[in-house]
Amino acid sequence: MADDVTTPRVAASPAAFVSSAGPAPLAHARVAGSGLGRRRGRSAAAWRKRAEIAFFVAPALVLFLMFVVWPIITAVQISLYKWKGIGPLVDFVGLHNYVSVLTNQLFTDALTHNLIIIVVSIAVQLPLGLGIALLLNRKMWGQGLLRTLIFVPYVLSEVVAGVVWRQLLVPTYGGVDAIARFLHIPTPQQGFLGTPDIALWTVLFVLTWKYLGLAVILFLAGLQGVPEDLYEAAQLDGASWWQVQRKITVPLLGPTVRTWAFLSMIGSLQIFDMVWILTGGGPIGRTSTMATFLIYQGTKSQAFGIASAASVILFVIALVLAVAYQQLVLRRDTRPDQPRRKAKR
Repeated sequence: MADDVTTPRVAASPAAFVSSAGPAPLAHARVAGSGLGRRRGRSAAAWRKRAEIAFFVAPALVLFLMFVVWPIITAVQISLYKWKGIGPLVDFVGLHNYVSVLTNQLFTDALTHNLIIIVVSIAVQLPLGLGIALLLNRKMWGQGLLRTLIFVPYVLSEVVAGVVWRQLLVPTYGGVDAIARFLHIPTPQQGFLGTPDIALWTVLFVLTWKYLGLAVILFLAGLQGVPEDLYEAAQLDGASWWQVQRKITVPLLGPTVRTWAFLSMIGSLQIFDMVWILTGGGPIGRTSTMATFLIYQGTKSQAFGIASAASVILFVIALVLAVAYQQLVLRRDTRPDQPRRKAKR
């Protein structure tokens, strides 16, 4: 019967199965393969970038480790021993060298002299350098010659400058005494560098002459970044020259001034060359600094443990001052968006 006859089912051919079910898995495999390839490409590019950074940073890092980190570690190690510079480190004294340095009147005097040099250098060179920079920033005859004459002392080597001034300040026969006699100005019998009461101030005068050029050049560079539109607008409003400098120039020179003050502070704290050549720390320690103290202890007294302890103390003081200055003063320059974030909160 017709109802009992069942229609045979035709099985699908393998080609038809592949054509109907195959494209989706293959497309998914191609997408997955392309994504994996992109990830591998990005990973290879990242490793290549890291390799390039390591290649260029490695020489500087090796030099930093050799000439900065390793000497600091060695100085800390030697500071814990009583050592004359010859033989192995065997006489361990712990923190005794640090106690000896901190209770030594010569070291405290040297630290006081460093602080005086920092304060006087900033107090004298800041107004002088700013005034000279404002003057040289205006168009005038001989402007380039004046800039060169002011910057030449800073370019000179500390050794050359120190020897020249030492010869000029020789009592009776030096150039300074000769000029003073010509002008009928009395001079100290032991010379400006040999009289205890004025020796430090004489050294400060030479240091100001030597490093004033750096302040002038930095301030001149900062003045080039002040927009001329502000000056023109102030002139149209009838502002005087002093008002323009006080309201526009000085505030916009703030980052440059703060950077120069930081360099002057660290340089004054570590000053050695000029003082050692001019006076050697004398007379009777009136011009000594922490650097001359530790050099004298190491080279003259052969007390390398005490000298190393003094160098570590100098390093710690410089590091603390640098970090404090960075956080309290330079923070506004390194993170200019910080105040705005606080204001939004």
